[in-house]
Amino acid sequence: MSVFIRRLIALAFAALTVSVTAAPVARNSPHDFSAQRERFMVVWIAAQRSPDLAWRKLAVGLEDYPLYPYLELASLQRRMPDLKTEDVEKFLAAFPASLPAQTLRENFLFELARRGDWKSYSALFTGTEHSRELQCDALQAKLALGQSPDFDADIKPLWLTPKALATSCDPAIAWAQSKNKLTPALIWQRIDIAAQTGQADIVAVLAQQLEGAEKTAAERTAAAIREPTNALKDAATWADGAHTREAIVVALMRQARKDADGANAQWNTLSSHFHFDAEQKGRVLRAIAVYSASSYAPDALARLAAIPAAADDDVSREWRVRAALAAQDWKAALHALQTMSETQQADARWRYLRARVLVKLGRERDAEPVFASVAQEANFHGFLAADWINRPYTICASRIDTSDDAERTVRNNLSLQRAFEFFALDRLSDARHEWDFALSKLAPQERRLAADLATKLGWYDRAVYALNQGDDLHLYELRFPLARRDQIERDAHAADIDPSWAYAIIRAESAWTSDAHSGADAYGLMQLLPGVGRQLAKAEKLPFSGPTNLFDPDLNIRLGTRYLSDMAMHYDGSAWLASAAYNAGATPVARWINARDALEPDFFIETIPYKETREYVARVLAFSVIYDWRMHGTAQSLASKMTRIGQAYEAPKDDAARKNVVCPSAPAMAREVSAKDDAIVAPKAPVTSQIRP
Repeated sequence: MSVFIRRLIALAFAALTVSVTAAPVARNSPHDFSAQRERFMVVWIAAQRSPDLAWRKLAVGLEDYPLYPYLELASLQRRMPDLKTEDVEKFLAAFPASLPAQTLRENFLFELARRGDWKSYSALFTGTEHSRELQCDALQAKLALGQSPDFDADIKPLWLTPKALATSCDPAIAWAQSKNKLTPALIWQRIDIAAQTGQADIVAVLAQQLEGAEKTAAERTAAAIREPTNALKDAATWADGAHTREAIVVALMRQARKDADGANAQWNTLSSHFHFDAEQKGRVLRAIAVYSASSYAPDALARLAAIPAAADDDVSREWRVRAALAAQDWKAALHALQTMSETQQADARWRYLRARVLVKLGRERDAEPVFASVAQEANFHGFLAADWINRPYTICASRIDTSDDAERTVRNNLSLQRAFEFFALDRLSDARHEWDFALSKLAPQERRLAADLATKLGWYDRAVYALNQGDDLHLYELRFPLARRDQIERDAHAADIDPSWAYAIIRAESAWTSDAHSGADAYGLMQLLPGVGRQLAKAEKLPFSGPTNLFDPDLNIRLGTRYLSDMAMHYDGSAWLASAAYNAGATPVARWINARDALEPDFFIETIPYKETREYVARVLAFSVIYDWRMHGTAQSLASKMTRIGQAYEAPKDDAARKNVVCPSAPAMAREVSAKDDAIVAPKAPVTSQIRP
């Protein structure tokens, strides 16, 4: 036994002695596990590294602790290479329908596959495993045991996936090939799926399963994905053929992303050399037009108009509206809005913009009922619509209906108890795994109660993620928690920014996940980059030893509010422009301002080329209204925050008028459109909209 383990066991025994003599697992309530929690982590480490006899002695008194199965699991995983099936079955019987049991089952299945023990594998495999690798191992087990897979049910769904298959799938694929199941048509179907998602390597591998002209065409498809410019230079020398034409279409669509004019020139040349069908022609023209519009090329509207009717889709229709707004061609914008799909025309975004365009055309009377309808929604465009017609904001909040039985069921749920214990131990990844496992088995009402309990324990992001559809959207107290209020208000005021904006950024950036780490290497609640964090910490004279410091909510909020203040100052105090830069960066925002600074803020936001940033700004601004209301019961006018580009934003005075918030009953809302029901009259002190002409 190593010196480390001997010391660990000694420490654990000391902790055990203190716990047993001072407070022998006495708890304030059936679910107060604090005494056992103090010892669990030490015993868990021992279970991972020491013999069974040692850790089991340390675990005396933890048998009824919710995380006890993880001690057993750690011990079994440590012995995985020599583990016996009966050991696994004993654990599965002891902790049925649990995440630890599922974890051990899946880990042991991988081990059985490594051993090539296909009989045991087949007996343990349930078919509910989500791992594609385990599914392929199950097919390998069938083959090894002399059983034939069902190609359509077992192999074809794996084959027709855009992702690369695990090596464990090779035997099943080889079997399908030996049975002539993978026809050239199916190979091309997989190539087309891979091409749509830009999987050049998969296409190149699949090309080797073809022969002659088809192999050449597949290789050209891979080249079209990797280097569309070079592929298009050579395309004129290619022989016409169905798959060759598709390779050219792939290249043109990818080239259009980088250079719409260049792709258009290539199309004009190649379209006379190859017999493209109507569907291919439509895809190419649509891609060229949409990417032209996203860069607001002078001929964008003309290119969008040239898209064949059959090739028009929601994306091209949206860009037809944006191109017209950018050109301030209000008649073209109205026409584009009127030709949108029914689903689009029902969306608050396009209804609001239709009303705004009607105002631009001098048709205020036609615009007012549209504004009134949109104003009944609690979103960015709903709030702006309410400002335009000087109405209160409509936010209909609800609370959870509960019962003693339902609450008891949730509190006694072992998976939730494990999730909450891991959260208390700051093992957030483990906590989320248990939470997700638990939620997948809960009824809707139980999910709401679980989210409420998590919020009461300070685990705020659980409600945000769990309550995201249907009637749950009205649970504003849970979905927009006023967490860390004293700190956020203090740091926001110190940075001279609106606390509701700081709250909104946290909600939009991380949804209150304190250990959030993005693919862009941003950290923590306000998703700060390490370089930015280091620079701000130095300016604030705060210690900063590395990126993980940004997982500390106190430091993250302190630095994040300061960063928001710095960005707002760069844009004349404008929070909406600073929000755009917070998401996309200052360079793109400067480019957009240079191109379209004359546009009013709501039109400017809609013409932001980046979908993520466009939606982000709208989301942050809407969240700021909701948080303002959550803090004060009323809200500052959203329109008053949206100063025009180049106009300095001035924070409202303490006595400035604020918007009332109401929730009309369903009948009142129905009457409102035609009768302007008195229940939702404008607030006493009107607010002047900064986005009005």
